[in-house]
Amino acid sequence: MKKSLAKLIAFEGPDGVGKSSLAEAIVQRLRDDGIAAEGISLPGSETGTLGDHVYRLHHDQTQFGIDSIDPTSLQLFHAAAHVDQIQSQILPHLKQDRWVVLDRYWWSTIVYGWANGADEHSLHLMRQLAKHHWQQVSPLAVFLVDRPFQATDPKTRHIRDLYQRLATEEAERTTVFTITNDKGLNEAVDAVWKELSPHVRNRRPHRRKIPASSPSSPEKGWGQSSGPTVWTRTAPLEPTPVYDSLWRFAAKRQEILFRRLRGEPPPWTDDPVLQKHRFTNAYRAADRVSQYLIRNVIYNHSWEPEDLVFRILLFKLFNKIETWELLEREFGEISWTHFDLKRYARILERARHHGQAIYSSAYIMASPGSVYGYRTKHENHLAMLSQMMEDQLPGRVQEADSLQYVYQLLRGYPSVGPFLAFQLAIDLNYSDVIDFDEMSFVVPGPGARDGIAKCFSDRGGLNEADIIRWVTERQDVEFDRLGISFRRLGDRPLQLIDCQNLFCEVDKYARVHHPEIKGRSDRTRIKQVFSARRAPITLWFPPKWGINHYFENKQEPNRQPIHGDLFGQLC
Repeated sequence: MKKSLAKLIAFEGPDGVGKSSLAEAIVQRLRDDGIAAEGISLPGSETGTLGDHVYRLHHDQTQFGIDSIDPTSLQLFHAAAHVDQIQSQILPHLKQDRWVVLDRYWWSTIVYGWANGADEHSLHLMRQLAKHHWQQVSPLAVFLVDRPFQATDPKTRHIRDLYQRLATEEAERTTVFTITNDKGLNEAVDAVWKELSPHVRNRRPHRRKIPASSPSSPEKGWGQSSGPTVWTRTAPLEPTPVYDSLWRFAAKRQEILFRRLRGEPPPWTDDPVLQKHRFTNAYRAADRVSQYLIRNVIYNHSWEPEDLVFRILLFKLFNKIETWELLEREFGEISWTHFDLKRYARILERARHHGQAIYSSAYIMASPGSVYGYRTKHENHLAMLSQMMEDQLPGRVQEADSLQYVYQLLRGYPSVGPFLAFQLAIDLNYSDVIDFDEMSFVVPGPGARDGIAKCFSDRGGLNEADIIRWVTERQDVEFDRLGISFRRLGDRPLQLIDCQNLFCEVDKYARVHHPEIKGRSDRTRIKQVFSARRAPITLWFPPKWGINHYFENKQEPNRQPIHGDLFGQLC
C-alpha cells in the first residue's frame, strides 16, 4: 500500500488565545504551498453532525429545553463527538493524502472537565478512551497556544495552568510546541511554520487553467447527462441542475426587489417557491437588517471610530432591530463612551423576562460563558464586547492591512467562530473605519457549504472558498449562458459575500425545487414563510460605493427613521 504523505497537527489552548485563527492561517499556508489541507474544529460545526449538536448544547443548552447539565455528562458528549469526527472526517481526509489541521484536540475534554468539576475518575477513563481512539490518527505535533496578556483573569489563568499540566504529562508520547501569540498573527504563523517546514512536502500539484468562458451553448443546461464539464484549477468540477437554479434564483430575487422599489403590488414573482417562502436578497447589503445597520447605526451621525466600531459590534451581536431600538429608548445615543455593562444587561434581562426575544434567529450566537462566567448569554456577550474595546480593537482594526486580518482579529475572541467573524468584518467594512475590497476575502458558512454540495456533485479538488470566488468571477458568463437578464445594484456586481449568501439561499430553495438532490444535511423543509406587505421601500448604501444616485428619491434616505415594519418581509 502507498504510504500516506498526509499529516495531522492540532492546536490547543484556552479560549481566546487565537488558536482558531492560527489553525486557519496554517491551512491557508499549506494550500498556498500547493498542499491539500483541511481544517477541522472539535467537537465540530458541520451542520447535521453529532459535533454540531454537542457544540450548540455546550454553548446554549436552553435551546434544547435543558436547564443544566452535569459537567461529567457534558464532557462525555464531547468525547463521543471526537470519536465520531475521527471516523467521519479526519480519517477520510488523511486517507486522501491531505493534511488535517485540528482546532482543539482531545486535551480540551480533559482540561475543561478538570476546570468545571467533572468527576476525576470518569475523566481518567475518558482519557484512556481518547487515547484508544486517537492512536490510529496520532498528531505529528500539538501546538499549545499561549497569550500571556489574557491570563489576568483567574479562571483563564487556571485553565492555562491545567493545559501546561496536561502537556507535561503527555510530553513523552506527543511532540508539543508552545506558541506565544502576543505579537501578531503573522509572527505566530511563522513560528508554527518553522516547526512544520521539515515535514512539508514541496511538491505542488498540477494546476489547470480556468477557461475565460463556458464551452457550453445556452440551450444546454449544466448538470444534465449531455452537459459539459467545467474545468477548474485542479480537476473537473461537476455541476448539478441546482447550479443553474442558483443564477435563476439570484435574478428572480433581484427582480422582486426592484418591483418593490417601483411600488408595484404583490405578487412580485410567478415562482411558487419565492411566493411562499422567505429568502434574503441577492445582495447582502440590501437586506432589511443590513439596511438598518447602514442607515441607523453607522451613517446616522458622524461617529468617532471607537464609538462606531462599538455600535456596529453591539448591534450585530444581537442582530435584531427591536433590541437596538429598546437600548436606544433607554440610553439615547449608544456609544462606548457611555456604556455601562450592568445597566445594559439589566434592560435586556427585563425584556427577556417579558417574553421578548433579544437575539435574531438568523444564526446561532454561541455564548462565551466559559471565559467570562456570567449567568446569561447576553451578559457574556456584553463582557466580550467590553474586552474587545479594552483591547483597543477599534485602533487595531483601523491599522489592519486587509479584510482577512480584520477577520483574524475578531476570531481571537471566545465564541466568535469563522462564520460570525467574517460577517462582523463585512459589517465593519460598510463603515469608513476601514475600506477593503469585498472581493479580497471570503469565508463559507455552513449554509453556503450545503448549497455548494447541492450545486456540484464533484468539487474537483477545490475548497468552498475557491468555488465561491470562481463562481463570483464568472457571474456575467453564467447569466449570458442562461439568457438571464440580471439587474445589478447600479454598476456594482455581486461580491464574494453576496455569492456566499446565494449558495446558502439556493440550499433552501433546492429543498423544494430540487428535492431529489441532497446536500450535506438532511433538511427538507423551508421554515420561514413569506408574507407580502405593500409598504414602500427605499435603498441606501455606504456612500463610498458610489451607487446611491441610482436610488435617489426626494428625501435623503439616511436621514429617515427606518423601522422593521417599513421593510416588511424584504429579506
